Amino acid sequence: MSSEFPNDQDPALRNLDDALQSEIEAALGDMSLMEMVDSEEAQDRAKSAAGIRRGRVVAIQKDDIFVELGGKDQGVLPATQFDDEPLPNIGDVIEFTVVGYDERDGLLELSRKGAVTAAAWDSLNVGQIVEGRVKGHNKGGLEMDINGIKGFMPISQIDRERVDAEELSPYVNRKLPCEVVEIRRAERSIVVSHRNFLDKQAAEEAKKTLASLVEGDVVRGTVKTVMPYGAFVDIGGTDGLLHVADMSHRRVEDPNEIVKQGQALEVKILKIDREQNRIALGLKQVMPDPWADADMKWPVDTLVTGRVSRLMDFGAFVELEEGVDGLVPISEMTFERRISHPREIVNEGEMVKVRVLNVDLEQRRIGLSLKRAGDDPWLGASVRWSEGSVVEGAVTRVTEFGAFVELTSGVEGLVHISELSSERVRMVSDIVRPGKTIQAKVLSVDEAQRRMSLSIKQLKEMPEYTGSVQPATESEPARPQKKRKKPLKGGLDW
Repeated sequence: MSSEFPNDQDPALRNLDDALQSEIEAALGDMSLMEMVDSEEAQDRAKSAAGIRRGRVVAIQKDDIFVELGGKDQGVLPATQFDDEPLPNIGDVIEFTVVGYDERDGLLELSRKGAVTAAAWDSLNVGQIVEGRVKGHNKGGLEMDINGIKGFMPISQIDRERVDAEELSPYVNRKLPCEVVEIRRAERSIVVSHRNFLDKQAAEEAKKTLASLVEGDVVRGTVKTVMPYGAFVDIGGTDGLLHVADMSHRRVEDPNEIVKQGQALEVKILKIDREQNRIALGLKQVMPDPWADADMKWPVDTLVTGRVSRLMDFGAFVELEEGVDGLVPISEMTFERRISHPREIVNEGEMVKVRVLNVDLEQRRIGLSLKRAGDDPWLGASVRWSEGSVVEGAVTRVTEFGAFVELTSGVEGLVHISELSSERVRMVSDIVRPGKTIQAKVLSVDEAQRRMSLSIKQLKEMPEYTGSVQPATESEPARPQKKRKKPLKGGLDW
């Protein structure tokens, strides 16, 4: 037996009798009693060193990292436990757990993976943010390693946007921050969500953004979703609503005509409701206002060309420029006849020439006329049909107060019921009916008001008149006014 002590005697055996010394030497073999004591003490220290320990790296040889634990304890840690992470440098302090003792080398066996796992598992809570590495995937989601703990991330919890099963491969070996949503202690596994982490991150950004926004500011944003009533725009972590009415100066039927998902925009902040976390945005408000100089672009009485954009019961809207519509009232459609709806004259999408009647910048209204875009048949009417002259025309319509007679396309004169006959007229239709041609005397002409008064009664009184008024129907002459019978004098009144 080799010994490092003088006289080849182990100090622990000096006071023992010869018989006991021989028994111990036979039991120890090549190991000294001090070495055995040191070994037992090392094993005891290994057992008592359970839990997390800290030590300093003193050497790195191939796949072994040697760590000094303090005192005379040293341990060895496999370098393979660092996976893809960089190895520590000599002098670095690292955490580990003691898992055993190597008697041959006299070193404590260390495990970094066990240390991190123990620390993470003991401190895990639902809602906690942890970092995990994607180890694989299946059709249901991602298989995770969270500091040595088995984890699973459902496919619906990977991102804020939808992720398909065919798109999971690129996630393998990536590190993802995620939130613990379920702890399965019996299985020593957890369920995590990267989406929850992103939602919380976005909520914090939105809160900061909302606090910094000011109504009237022009900001940049990205269209996230397009709805029938407008589009939601991300303006730096928070969403604002761009309503369809604020997308363009012109009338917009479909928001997809103006914006597309993913499109970058400059928008104006119209209103902020901090209590409801709502932001109203405007796109047309950052564009030039087409109404700014409308009175200069379209002066009164000028002829312009536009597209019929909408038909209503009361008239037709004509688009002169994007965002500027003028109204052609139904009364300004045609001189030729009375119409019940604008579709009798024009169709949506049709290009028409119109005359500007008025421009109201404050109310953003422009009055237009279709019938006055051409020749006005009333111009020179007072000369063409002078007062006292005899005219001929067809009865177009009959009312309770008289009959309208068309002298030419777009020009009508009125024969009042009192001017139909020198005798009392009970009903206009007793004298004239629509479609019949008559002659009449012109009483007055008002070109500005487009009115003309005619008379049949006075025509008959003219000495040079030789014509006649046609009866109400060809087979039925105009009925004369019945005379009132005078009461008989005397006798009995039966």
